[in-house]
Amino acid sequence: MALRFLTFSFSMISVFSLFQLIAFVAENMGYSFKFHCCFVWIMVLPSTLCYSQDDFVKSRATYYGSPDCLGTPRGACGYGEYGRTVNDANVAGVSYRLYKKGSGCGACYQVRCKNPQLCTDDGVNIVVTDYGEGDKTDFILSPGAYGRLAKSDKADELYACGVVDVEYKRIPCRYGGYKLQFKVHEHSKYPDYLAIVILYQPGRSEILAAQIWQEDCKEWIFMRRAYGAVFDTTSPPSSGYISLRFQVSGSAGVYWVEASNALPNNWEAGVAYDSDIQLE
Repeated sequence: MALRFLTFSFSMISVFSLFQLIAFVAENMGYSFKFHCCFVWIMVLPSTLCYSQDDFVKSRATYYGSPDCLGTPRGACGYGEYGRTVNDANVAGVSYRLYKKGSGCGACYQVRCKNPQLCTDDGVNIVVTDYGEGDKTDFILSPGAYGRLAKSDKADELYACGVVDVEYKRIPCRYGGYKLQFKVHEHSKYPDYLAIVILYQPGRSEILAAQIWQEDCKEWIFMRRAYGAVFDTTSPPSSGYISLRFQVSGSAGVYWVEASNALPNNWEAGVAYDSDIQLE
């Protein structure tokens, strides 16, 4: 009975109190206290290991102004027009902890507000395209995305709130028939400066680093993360197709993905090039 009570009560008492309780049980039942210390650690560790990306996290969300209710093409991830319209403009700027110095760009989250009188149960699925935080918020949503948190006749009331309590979790990104694209950023200047940004990043993957193949010295050279999801180099290959590879963090761990001949030798600023890569 004592051990049954201990298991049931663990979530309601502190670890320190648990030690005191076990000492009392051990003293009255004749067990070794050393044995029960081991039992405590067995109890504590699973509660830590059981946390996953499938758990909802409590936070707050607000929205930014936009004349057309879409996203902004000037977001900190560097997506440009893609960041304004991707995912039916259900996009958001996120806090520092979710932005992750740019590697959080392109991540997808389910966000749902906690006001049952105003909001739906499912909330809205968003793509991270920007950095921003306000009144203890993790999400600054596009106006359209914020309105989709609400029940069909409650959007005006939700907008009037300005900031709402929400809960969120990471979800896989889905883009239908699209595979990874490599866009040459508009600031690129052929042939001396090349900046790229990755579009349609699927699954729960994050791009940690990028490298470019230098044929003349037969080695991979790291590109600089200029900002957000933009990687650049001042020494792109002077001839031939350009091969790239990316360090990816995903469900399979951290690994490299190579894109041979990702860009033509006469690449153009502002153009997005298709690939055959489909990340997990």
